[in-house]
Amino acid sequence: MLKKRIIPCLDIKDGRVVKGIQFLALKYAGNPVELASFYSKNGADELVLLDISATLEKRKTLAEMVTQLSKEINIPFTVGGGIQSVEEARLLLQSGADKVSINSAAVLNPELITQISDAFGSQSLVVAIDIKKVENDWFVFIKGGTESTGILAIDWAKKVEELGAGELLITSMNNDGSKNGFALDITNAISEAVSIPIIASGGAGNAKDFIDLFTKTEVSAGLAASIFHFNEVPISTLKNILKTKNIPIR
Repeated sequence: MLKKRIIPCLDIKDGRVVKGIQFLALKYAGNPVELASFYSKNGADELVLLDISATLEKRKTLAEMVTQLSKEINIPFTVGGGIQSVEEARLLLQSGADKVSINSAAVLNPELITQISDAFGSQSLVVAIDIKKVENDWFVFIKGGTESTGILAIDWAKKVEELGAGELLITSMNNDGSKNGFALDITNAISEAVSIPIIASGGAGNAKDFIDLFTKTEVSAGLAASIFHFNEVPISTLKNILKTKNIPIR
């Protein structure tokens, strides 16, 4: 059984780490480089950095921050936000990122998935999918969660895998920031529908939420933000608890 990963997420806006609830009501949570360095030294398996305003404001993710981060930490990290071309992906990977993540751009230009995968290998590409339950179905949303695509989440996950994604980052907008637990049913349904690794995001509030995630779904990683940023659940404590439940952890 593959060991599960614990991944803090740094949502970056205007060069600072922020955290909100259901993608809204953002508050300041720290300096990206300082937080990344802290997590690298305190048990995080990987990091995800998302420039959450990049797509909306048509700004490019700062390669300078990636370069700085790569010198500070010794764990793999993924960078996303506003990447719309192979050239932008190349810049971030050459600056030190291990993987790049695309979201809105993947929906608007699905060929970009294949282009990046072909250029750098599928292991370098994470496709992020923001999903929201509307009535009885889960749909894909883009542009920072502001626009519905009308595409069913499971259908898009399958398509993304076919196009060359190496990993999926699934965020439930309904659960995001709620601390009421991950969206287990849809997360598991997606993990059963594809064969590539899945990072689950949205809703982590305590250690039990991670226990449920890893015992009730087939995902390979759990991602959280505020519970780590505000030290509500230290990663070392979380990992020790997971080990007591015989969950294979790095």
